[in-house]
Amino acid sequence: MRAAQETYTHGHAESVLRSHLTRTVDNSAAYLAGHLQPGTAVLDVGCGPGSITLDIASRVAPGHVLGIDSSAGVLDGARALAAQAGAGNVTFAPGDVYALDAADDSFDVVHAHQVLQHLGDPVAALREMLRVCRPGGVVAARDADYSAMTWYPADPRLDRWLEIYRAVAKSNGAEPDAARHLLAWAHAAGAGTVVPSASVWHYATPEQRAWWGGLWADRILSSSIRQQALDGGYAGAEEIADIAAAWRDWAAHPDGWFAIVNGEVLCRP
Repeated sequence: MRAAQETYTHGHAESVLRSHLTRTVDNSAAYLAGHLQPGTAVLDVGCGPGSITLDIASRVAPGHVLGIDSSAGVLDGARALAAQAGAGNVTFAPGDVYALDAADDSFDVVHAHQVLQHLGDPVAALREMLRVCRPGGVVAARDADYSAMTWYPADPRLDRWLEIYRAVAKSNGAEPDAARHLLAWAHAAGAGTVVPSASVWHYATPEQRAWWGGLWADRILSSSIRQQALDGGYAGAEEIADIAAAWRDWAAHPDGWFAIVNGEVLCRP
């Protein structure tokens, strides 16, 4: 299997990148922060538009960071972001997590954020990440668990959103509930030791609700998820429009609250 042959459920629509570009070490990789010391060599797998990658680079300088992704288009955006930031210790290149273009024991830290949930063989990917990690280094992975997402107030239209999303992801051979599997996947990949943890993203203030609800209203209408739902027969256009309205209704509700559980693992080769 090669990563380029798999389908990234979300695609790279503006509504998707709007979310990805807000991610930093503090809000998305805090469990790894203690391992990001000056001089550390890092591989960021599935780096997307590069916001976490650049934050890592700022913490490990003069250590070098390589960000890889299977999408050439998103890497162009990452390079532009790096140039704007004046980050001289980071590079971006196409890459395949199943066949990393690196020798054994090449990096001190190998990191993947919200990547394994989209892969058909996450154990093989972790095994390859462990291969290029130096003795004493760490492989770090963090993924969400869609079935564990919870919100208030209840809305059957949002229940359908979750059903539709999970069906689309499963049809792509992905595992939308990856968080609960990370520890088992790491063990199956042959990690020497594994430290599991979990953390939560939550949205409840008016500003957070407007951002998260607006983002998903746009995503269900305009990202590749919509077309996959239509093509797969998981939803019709009218229901998708109703779901977008549900997200906007949730965002406008003064008591609206949403939480996402993320699983994390720090693996030693």
